[in-house]
Amino acid sequence: MNAHLKVQPHHLDRGAYLYIRQSSMRQVVENAESTRRQYALRGRAVALGWRDEQIIVVDNDQGESGASAAWREGFQRLVATSAWGAPGS
Repeated sequence: MNAHLKVQPHHLDRGAYLYIRQSSMRQVVENAESTRRQYALRGRAVALGWRDEQIIVVDNDQGESGASAAWREGFQRLVATSAWGAPGS
């Protein structure tokens, strides 16, 4: 199905969150292309209709393991925003 058909006007009223993360500092260093591709998803969101100022990039968990969310501030913010519908969500 065409992605443009899935994105409805009510979706575009909310923020688009990009969660960017590599699981270890080694991955951050060795997988720079993956990180670039994750940041490039901003362009995809714009192409789907979000305005640039609506796109919230959460990237402060770079190099943090996914084994626990306890110290992943970015992930906690993302979950809280989506669960509680905080402004910009």
